[in-house]
Amino acid sequence: MRKIVIAMAMSMLCLCAMAQQAIWGVPQFKSPEVNADKTVTFRFVAPGAKEVKVTGDFLPVEKVKTPSGEYEAPGSALLTKDDKGMWTFTTSVLSPELYSYSFIVDGLKTTDPTNVFVIRDTGTLTNIFLVDGGHADLYKINNVPHGTVSKVWYNSPSLGMNRRLTVYTPAGYNDGKKAYPVFYLLHGMGGDENAWTELGRAAQILDNLIAQGKAEPMIVVMTNGNAALEAAPGEGSTGFTPPTILLPKTMDGSFEASFPEIVRFVDSNYRTKADKSHRAIAGLSMGGFHSLHISKEYPDMFDYVGMFSAVIMPDKGVASPVYDNMEQKLARQFSKAPKLYWIAIGDKDFLYKANVDYRKLLDGKGYKYVYRESPDGHIWKNWRIYLSEFVPKLFR
Repeated sequence: MRKIVIAMAMSMLCLCAMAQQAIWGVPQFKSPEVNADKTVTFRFVAPGAKEVKVTGDFLPVEKVKTPSGEYEAPGSALLTKDDKGMWTFTTSVLSPELYSYSFIVDGLKTTDPTNVFVIRDTGTLTNIFLVDGGHADLYKINNVPHGTVSKVWYNSPSLGMNRRLTVYTPAGYNDGKKAYPVFYLLHGMGGDENAWTELGRAAQILDNLIAQGKAEPMIVVMTNGNAALEAAPGEGSTGFTPPTILLPKTMDGSFEASFPEIVRFVDSNYRTKADKSHRAIAGLSMGGFHSLHISKEYPDMFDYVGMFSAVIMPDKGVASPVYDNMEQKLARQFSKAPKLYWIAIGDKDFLYKANVDYRKLLDGKGYKYVYRESPDGHIWKNWRIYLSEFVPKLFR
């Protein structure tokens, strides 16, 4: 009997060890370490490596030449190895911001094994860290009332499937009967309904701005703009399909034509102020493209329109009634005097010229808009800032 008890105890110990296997092997050092002077130290253990680099958006960009041309990429810095195989690098002082980075070990790009905070942008995984202060404090989870982020499904008859939305409801939504304005926030190519909460810190930005009294409490609806998909990769019926930008029905008018289905679903299932003056739409890159064309296609639907580093026109050869008669549709939209038409882009963005040309069109017609130009290129740093500046202008 004693042997049976001992055997059972050993079996239970093994099961517990297997169930708790993740508690072992905790790193004995910190990487990255944000220092008091706002420098950041990176560490990586690789005794047999010949070279370790860190690459990230806190470093100056580098020109990369390929057979198809030259492009800019995040810069890199060499780490220094000590006699125990620890590689180390400390940055110069960094401005407040949410940064992303990876390591390159003997030419192989990898995440930081000591940093569990990872984001996915299309098919790329990178680690993140935050240098606080200034606008970056909006990206933190502060001691303020918090809204709720939900994943909800709606039916799209025009696209022939059930599709998923991410919906933010502000603190206090569940406690009363008050109706709220709605902000539709759209992602870029390669993104999905998770992008603005995971990469854009949308929930933290809304929580903090509302708590500071700088923004009206609002519902924020984050759609999946890939008309061929139900939901983010790995979260729909197609299973663990690799993320890609090469999807059918991308920027071909399908998503814009189906958009009223989303608005009807939200107005039917949430306490909304269901009129033009209490609706906003904005997005980045492809989402800015969608915001432009949805708002002109349905000029009585949105009083607030935001375009963050927006694509302006579809590719040549794309045929859709949505993109026909653009100037006539813009004339109708602006005749109804939207309360805010907001355009923002970085001065190094590859879409900069397209946005300059679009503003010339608007200027030539005398249409009123607000323009915001910032440094840098087509990056999340800009889009988080744009969101932080756009939201306080809504529903005032």
